Amino acid sequence: MIDRFMTGMAVLMLSTGLAAADYRLHIVHINDLHSRIEPINKYDSTCNAEDNATGQCFGGSARIATKLAELRTELAAENLLVMDAGDQYQGSLMYSTYKGDVEIEMMERLGFDVMAVGNHEFDDGPEGLLKLIQGVSFPVISGNLDVSQSDVLAGQLTDHVVLNVGGAQIGIVSALATDTSETSSPGTDVIFHDEIDSLSADVALLESQGVNKIIALTHVGIDKDIELAEQVAGLDAIIGGHSHTKFSNTEEGALAYPTMVGDTPVVQAYAYSKYIGHLILTFDDAGNVISATGDTILLDNSVSEDPDIVARVAELAGPIEDLRSRVVAQASEAIEGHRSLCRTMECPMGNLVADAMLARVADQGIQIAIQNGGGLRASIDAGAVTMGEVLTVLPFQNTLATFQVTGQTIIDALENGVSAVEEGAGRFPQVAGLSYAFDLSQAPGSRISAVRVGGTPIDPAATYGVVSNNYMRNGGDGYKMFRDARNAYDYGPGLADVTAEFLAKQSPYTPYTDGRIVQK
Repeated sequence: MIDRFMTGMAVLMLSTGLAAADYRLHIVHINDLHSRIEPINKYDSTCNAEDNATGQCFGGSARIATKLAELRTELAAENLLVMDAGDQYQGSLMYSTYKGDVEIEMMERLGFDVMAVGNHEFDDGPEGLLKLIQGVSFPVISGNLDVSQSDVLAGQLTDHVVLNVGGAQIGIVSALATDTSETSSPGTDVIFHDEIDSLSADVALLESQGVNKIIALTHVGIDKDIELAEQVAGLDAIIGGHSHTKFSNTEEGALAYPTMVGDTPVVQAYAYSKYIGHLILTFDDAGNVISATGDTILLDNSVSEDPDIVARVAELAGPIEDLRSRVVAQASEAIEGHRSLCRTMECPMGNLVADAMLARVADQGIQIAIQNGGGLRASIDAGAVTMGEVLTVLPFQNTLATFQVTGQTIIDALENGVSAVEEGAGRFPQVAGLSYAFDLSQAPGSRISAVRVGGTPIDPAATYGVVSNNYMRNGGDGYKMFRDARNAYDYGPGLADVTAEFLAKQSPYTPYTDGRIVQK
């Protein structure tokens, strides 16, 4: 991918000075906050008060508030937009408990100018997104969704918006990943259109209205953002989300901020409130970008927490503190569950959760557990494991689902699971009672081999008992082959409770991998 675009800290410096007619725009942005209202630790999970007091934590709404206030003061004489590229919802007990109310309140306190719809804004159906749209005072947009058939969202969602910033008209267009019907719950009445076609049409419309400065605020992931930059004419920058990609000019292994795709700067700001991004664009009088600079800003303990928000968050956390602080087990080592691992390979958190699922229903004749890697949302550090940590790893309130399918259906499910590894898709299958190999040099649909159940080669014609979560059993993450499973029961115990109970029985738990998943 590197040969497709330039990297560097200050690319596209086509002008050495700011001419009289030039226009400079500061864009401050976040993405994929995932309900991290409180500070996070190095594992992207909710940070405890002791670690926060000793300066070991990052982010949280109170730090975002402080940094935004600093930037607004610093840039008071400049042109500034504050944007959110989606996925405020889902990921902590704040969302599980208050179902969006806290995210809405904090966004209003922070003061955004525009937000893109993320896939997880649909986690509680169209009604959850409607609550957000009606709860905030700024536009929430997405340009490739047709909601005209939805009784809930028709007339509520805007394709794009034009904002007057310092006398200039700034067009903001947007798109949401088209696989949202697999990764969330938009329902059948929300129709998704191709991102490139939709953005191209919106750009053309804005240009016909005389708008010559157009920013894409997207929730489609870095690979698609690069494709949009290549294929959609007229975009001056892309502010993205969804893939949680780290951009930085100082941190090793990160993409350059901005990353230039041709003449189009592309940026993200990782996720979970750990960073905010600050992109500085300079336009000439014709609306062409002649300079694109900036970087992400790490919200570590050097950024103080806004005291009013700290107090409000503590008030909101009160009713859930007993549940969150309850110690359920001890871990001898950190249990790694980072998305870069669990969406691409066997990971310790995947083994823990899959083992817990299988152990819970093994006496029901179930032989195999399959858990989507995207359902694992954090790691757990060594030492005491609290219920709050378990719920941060497994925030979706999924229940165990048991069913029967043929060996061929299991193979098909594994093929689906490894079909988009290169994209970091959440469908990657973490397993128990099962082993398999996959080969990324092969085309999707023909990557799986050496599937064994209990050490014996799988029989495509035989029937096997499977435990998964109700989201996957009902076709989530592309697992449509499970929808017609026999003897399906989707309403078992909660996955977080099952995992916590398994940890308690195994305490002190030692995380491990054992080669059950092999990449050739």
